[in-house]
Amino acid sequence: MNPAQRALPLHVRIQRAIRQLVLDGALDAGRALPASRALAVSLGVSRDTVEAAYGQLHAEGFIERRVGSGSFVAERARWLDRHDSTRPRGTAPQPPRLSQRGNAMYRNGGVRDFLAPRAFAPGVPETRTFPLPIWERLQRQVLRQWGSAALLHSPPQGMEALRRAIADYVNLERGAHASPERVLVVTSSQQALTLCASVLLDPGEQIFIENPVYHGARKAFDAAGLRCVPVAVDTEGMRVDQLDDAIAGRAVFLTPSHQFPSGTTLALDRRLHAIEWARSRQAWIIEDDYDSEFHYAGKPMACVQGLDPHHRTIYIGTFTKSLFPGLRIAFMVLPPALVAPMTTARTLLDGHSAPIPQLTLARFMDGGHFGAHVRAMRVIYNQRRDALAQLLRRHLPGVLEPRVPDGGMQMPCLFLQAIDEARAVDAARRAGIDLLGLSTLYAPHTPTRAGLLMGFAAHTPQELEQAVKTLAQVLHDMRR
Repeated sequence: MNPAQRALPLHVRIQRAIRQLVLDGALDAGRALPASRALAVSLGVSRDTVEAAYGQLHAEGFIERRVGSGSFVAERARWLDRHDSTRPRGTAPQPPRLSQRGNAMYRNGGVRDFLAPRAFAPGVPETRTFPLPIWERLQRQVLRQWGSAALLHSPPQGMEALRRAIADYVNLERGAHASPERVLVVTSSQQALTLCASVLLDPGEQIFIENPVYHGARKAFDAAGLRCVPVAVDTEGMRVDQLDDAIAGRAVFLTPSHQFPSGTTLALDRRLHAIEWARSRQAWIIEDDYDSEFHYAGKPMACVQGLDPHHRTIYIGTFTKSLFPGLRIAFMVLPPALVAPMTTARTLLDGHSAPIPQLTLARFMDGGHFGAHVRAMRVIYNQRRDALAQLLRRHLPGVLEPRVPDGGMQMPCLFLQAIDEARAVDAARRAGIDLLGLSTLYAPHTPTRAGLLMGFAAHTPQELEQAVKTLAQVLHDMRR
C-alpha cells in the first residue's frame, strides 16, 4: 500500500478493497458479504467502520442491503462477469483499434525527451546558472500588477506583452519581419510543427525534409499522414536545387541557422532559391530556428523569414533551449493570412498558454535579462564545445571523430571504426549516458553515416571529461 492509500480513512480503505474484489470478479453477483459485526471482529476494527464502508458501497450500487437477510453483491454487477467471460483467463487483452493517424503516431514512437540532464543528451541547456532570483522578482511583479486576472485564460494567440517582446527580439537579433499581430505563442516547437502539418497540408501530400533531419519534425509530419521526401544535405545545407525537379510538394522544412544534426548553415543563394521556389509553387517554407542564439563564429546569418517578401515562410522559435525546458513557451511568426487559421487550430490542441509565465518572460526580455543570459551562456557553451572536442580527441582517437559545429548545443561525431551504433547507444544509456544515433536521423534506404550526436551544453568540462571516459570504456568493451 502506497503512502497516499495509508493516509485514507480506514472505512474508505475497506470500501475500496471490497469494491476492487467485485470489479475483479472475485465476488460474484449475488454473493453474500460477511455481517458487519463479524467482519469488524475479523479485521480488528469497530462495527461503525465496517458499516460506513458498506454504506458507501450501497450508495455506489455495488452491494444490496436486505433487512433481515444481510448484504449481497448487487445483481447489476453481473455485467462484469459477462464482460470478463468474453476472453479466456490469462490471455492478454486485444489492442485497441486506432485511427490511421493514431497508428502512425504510435508506430513511429514519440519524441523522446531527455528528462534528466545526463551527459550528452542533445538540446538540453544548462539550468544551474539561470538567474532564478531575477525571474522570481519579475514574477512577483506580475502578480502584484495583474492580481487574480493573471489566473484567467490567456488569449489563444498569447499575451500581447510577450508577443510584442518576441517581435522586437526577432526583428533585432534575427533580421525577421515580425509584428505582435503576427506572433502566435505556443507550448513548444513540436506543437508548432504539428500545427503546420495539420493546417497547411492534407494527408498524402508531399513535404520536403532535410536528410538527415530533426526526428521530431519527421514524426510530426508522418503522424499527420504526409509524405516526407528527403533532400540531401551537404556542407552548405539542404540541396534546395533538387526541389525544382519534384512534380509535387506543398512545403519544405528547413533548419537553416544550424542544420540538425550536421550543424551546417544554409548558404544565402540556397535561401533565396527556396524562397523563389515557394513563391512559384505557392508552397510554404517551415523554418525551425531552434537554437540560433548560440553561434560561436561571428554573427549568425539572418533568418529566411526576413528575406521572404512573399509571405510564404513560417518562422518557429523556442525558449526551451535558450532559457529552460520547464518554461514550455515557443512561438511562430506567421504570414498575415495564416494568423487566424493557426490561432483557431491552436485552440483545439490546448487552448492557450499559461499567462503568468508569459508575462514574466515578457518582463525578462524587456528588462534586458534575456539578452544578458544568452550572451553569458554563449561564452559558456563555446568553452564546453571546445572542451568536448578536445576530450574526444584525447580519449577516443581513431574511434570517434568530432565534427565541431559553428553553433548550437550538440556535436555530431562520426565512428571511424565498425561499431554497432544502436548497441553503443543502448550500452551507453545503461552506463548513465544519453546519446542519439546519427543514422536514426536519416530517411530509410538512403546513405547514412554512423555516429553519435552529443550534447555538451548542460555539463561542465569536468563533468564532460568523466562522461567521455565512461563512453570510452563502453566502446572499448564493445570492441573487445
